[in-house]
Amino acid sequence: MRRIIVTCLAIFLLAPCWMACHMSRDRMTFDKWEVAGGNSFVNKYSSLVQIDTSNVQQLQEAWTYHTQDMDTAAHSQIQCSPIVVNGVLYGTSPQLKLFALDAGTGVQKWSFSPYDSIRGDKTGHFEINNNRGVTYWTDGRGDERIFYTAGAYLQAIDARTGKLVDSFGKKGKVDLHEGFGKDVHDLFVTSTSPPVVYKDIVITGTRVSEAMDAAPGDIRAYDVRTGRQVWIFHTIPRPGEPGFETWEDPNAWKYTGGANSWMGMAVDQQRGIAYVPVGSASMDFYGGRRKGANLYADCLLALDAATGKLLWHFQYIHHDTWDWDPSSAPVLLTVVHDSEKIDAVAQTTKTGFVFLFNRETGKPLFPIVETPVDTATRLVGEKLWPTQPIPQQPKPFVRQSFTEKDINPYLSQEEYEDVKNRLAGYHTGMFIPQSREGTVIFPGFDGGAEWGGPAADPGTGILYVNANQMAWILKMLDMDGKPKPREDLGMAGKRLFMQHCMSCHGPDRKGSGNYPSILNINKKLDEGQLISFINTGRRMMPAFEHLKQQEKEAIASYVLELKNKQPRPYVEELSARDSFRLVPYNISGYHKFLSKSGKPAISPPWGTLNAIDLNSGQLVWTTPLGEEAELKAKGYPQTGTENYGGPVVTEGGVLFIGATKDGIFRAFNKRTGKLLWETQLPAAGFATPATYMVNGRQYVVIACGGGKLGTHSGDSYVAFALPERK
Repeated sequence: MRRIIVTCLAIFLLAPCWMACHMSRDRMTFDKWEVAGGNSFVNKYSSLVQIDTSNVQQLQEAWTYHTQDMDTAAHSQIQCSPIVVNGVLYGTSPQLKLFALDAGTGVQKWSFSPYDSIRGDKTGHFEINNNRGVTYWTDGRGDERIFYTAGAYLQAIDARTGKLVDSFGKKGKVDLHEGFGKDVHDLFVTSTSPPVVYKDIVITGTRVSEAMDAAPGDIRAYDVRTGRQVWIFHTIPRPGEPGFETWEDPNAWKYTGGANSWMGMAVDQQRGIAYVPVGSASMDFYGGRRKGANLYADCLLALDAATGKLLWHFQYIHHDTWDWDPSSAPVLLTVVHDSEKIDAVAQTTKTGFVFLFNRETGKPLFPIVETPVDTATRLVGEKLWPTQPIPQQPKPFVRQSFTEKDINPYLSQEEYEDVKNRLAGYHTGMFIPQSREGTVIFPGFDGGAEWGGPAADPGTGILYVNANQMAWILKMLDMDGKPKPREDLGMAGKRLFMQHCMSCHGPDRKGSGNYPSILNINKKLDEGQLISFINTGRRMMPAFEHLKQQEKEAIASYVLELKNKQPRPYVEELSARDSFRLVPYNISGYHKFLSKSGKPAISPPWGTLNAIDLNSGQLVWTTPLGEEAELKAKGYPQTGTENYGGPVVTEGGVLFIGATKDGIFRAFNKRTGKLLWETQLPAAGFATPATYMVNGRQYVVIACGGGKLGTHSGDSYVAFALPERK
């Protein structure tokens, strides 16, 4: 008995050391920040210890860099998490300029504008999309390249000079429209997340439209030197490919788009496996044109990074009609289950679940139960899937229901009663069918976990994830998208606006969610300018270049209220593809569930930071993240705020995160969740920070672009460090 006790005690005392030794091979690579997300594991972890829990309070601004190209009228943003290689920091600006800085001083070395490289191409158009990072590659013999996407182009830039590498693709860039095997030239295609590199291959996903005009979401790999496409994985299977049987309509693959990887990827460099999350198929909220489970939409794919061959997959949501696709790149880490060390891959989701799998086999490490859900839809043509996979551990890190007891207690009595009455008229619950009356989507369209993604400590197996807790309302509107006999330009314009534009700008054109009002836009734009804007898109708005010229003119006549043009006759014949794209419903817009004065209908916390032990599946701690100034001034407890951008965790025991609406950069004790330090940023830091060492000094840097959640735009990167020793 004594021997057993001694043995158990030894195991208890030595377990942390064993974990540290086991991970030592990986930890050696965690003292750099040469990859967006820290490293190819995307664990946002650093083994640097100069800044720790005892001195983090001494952090001070080390340098600030201004990109000098923000657009306040367009609510420009910076969502980029920079990388640092050989003392040089690489990042992007609100207008997608790529720059290189001395990482110790913030002094610019060079700047590259993608406008110049794209001007004069076959389309002549350039879409300003959000960018969340860039990718570095070197052959170790002097060839150093930065890969990033601007508009529809994956570009290769010489990391030393800031010049295009002419040998890559066509004069330094690859058009992401090419290689799909079907005509998508006019469809919206870009990429917001940085590509990943495996040996001499660069692998990328895309962002595409979320409506019926979506391009395919296929995953593609290119030769890093030449830009030649090496392989492609069809996320919507073709005839004869595994998964094709999960689509009831055998022709759906021809016209359905989406199922794209917009979130970023992780790569196990030793095993040669790329872990690729895939989003929902188009359109997001009505699946009558895509009946079936819809592989490989809403999946985690494990692909052979060298060939694109599917090794295993798991589908998080079958036949998604809630836009609850995975929200960020997965994280690779090692955990201990049943006294066995297991290399695992973890995925956080908008729904607030954490899925954990064996990295090699795809076997879930905690039970996942296929659970019956409500399928009683009243939408014509829809056919919902009867079950959804629910992980039994860890427990959800956000609330997943909204009942009367969850109404915001800080509302006035009048507003409280109004929210209560509205809530009673909505459909509520997880995986509830859409409705004309309105369905509460909670967690909301943005999560739950959002695109910033979690961090993970490889020494402890603890996952750190920030989350939103904001309810949204999804209301379906009846649509008749077919051209009418003797239709005039104004009538057609309204119909086409409802088909293509209403989901973002609302049926009344007053805007919704992060999308602005376009009422009275005729005071800012003329017909030519609006049509140019339709062609190019901007930030959250995709390009609609694929629309016929007369369709664009019809929309312009309606939006700009061109009374002299609206009576003109409109004649249109629909192709098979156009007919497929016409669906009987569209959403009324992206609307948060708010009170009349704009306050959240649901009670706080509206944002949280959570630590989850993936060895046991237990929550370690949770704390509200962010504060609402109005309620803070009144002395109310901390409420948390909506947040975008992820955390960084260090061996020094500190977790750094911006992300919040209040624009504060914070440092927490990673073991307890206690706030250790905070500072006001020049604009909200809706981006994931980075930490690195240059000349013996550890820095933490974050992009301060603002522009979301009603905050002002900014153009700065701000770096912090401990005071220099004299």
